[in-house]
Amino acid sequence: MIESGRILTQKFEPNKKYTFGVVVLTQGKRIDDLNRGFESLLAQKSVELDVVCVGNGWDPEGIPESVKRLGLPENLGIPAGRNAGVPHVRGEFLFFLDDDAWLPDDTTLMRMAQLMRTKPKIGLIQPRVEEPGGPASPKRWIPRLKKGEAGHSSNVFSVWEGAVCMQRKAFDECGGWPAPFWYAHEGIELAWRVWDAGYIVWYMGDLSVAHPVMDPRRHDEYFYMNARNRVWLARRNLPWPLNWGYVGSWTLLQCLKWSNKPSQLKPWFRGWRDGWRDDPWGKDETPHKLSSRGVLRMSRHGRPPVI
Repeated sequence: MIESGRILTQKFEPNKKYTFGVVVLTQGKRIDDLNRGFESLLAQKSVELDVVCVGNGWDPEGIPESVKRLGLPENLGIPAGRNAGVPHVRGEFLFFLDDDAWLPDDTTLMRMAQLMRTKPKIGLIQPRVEEPGGPASPKRWIPRLKKGEAGHSSNVFSVWEGAVCMQRKAFDECGGWPAPFWYAHEGIELAWRVWDAGYIVWYMGDLSVAHPVMDPRRHDEYFYMNARNRVWLARRNLPWPLNWGYVGSWTLLQCLKWSNKPSQLKPWFRGWRDGWRDDPWGKDETPHKLSSRGVLRMSRHGRPPVI
């Protein structure tokens, strides 16, 4: 319950176990990194885990025996691949981990579960992201418009997707990851849908997960997918004229940001065009936009979905 800007808590139940369904998605191209992630998961304390390795176009092999294996015959993309793993695991909570991420602390899952158990209005948590011993973390890993300090916790309206913890009921109620996106911006739609379902999305700055620092802008596909999915995000979720306002503000921002980089703007505008031309809904999805109530909740908590 929210009252006067505070998240009200429920009584902590120390003897009730925290059960997690864990989905790790991979194409099997970095086995050492994948197993580092599994090792960090299996070392977690005070939780019961049901872990599945989803091979996106790959039959999982060379992984711990305690981990379930789900080989998809073809690469479905990142959001759809994560969704495919959920029915194969049980637990009060869900945790999604990329195959190049890991948990440097063995109480990570327990601490996130404790927070959601005591503050049940929190439906999704993204921890702070950093590369231990590596370069400084990029600001894009802080999912706030006003970035501030990485260690500061707050409500957020998008998430970095590589390590996400959810109440399973929140996942079910929000409809899961947006399968058609393939990759890019699926963390924005997931966060919006969680807010729309009546929950809070929380950035937990005092808890970290590990991930190598890489520049995603090395491929034209990055610019294409970011633009196409930005348009799809608006078309799938926002009524007119909010969808035009949202896309318009981001179009202006990108043109100003990359005005002297035509090599980046060219694939971006190709994705922008395809975002309006192509169908943003998957064949198994029922089109529905955010409710007026959800838009008002997001606006009241600091992020009207037009920016």
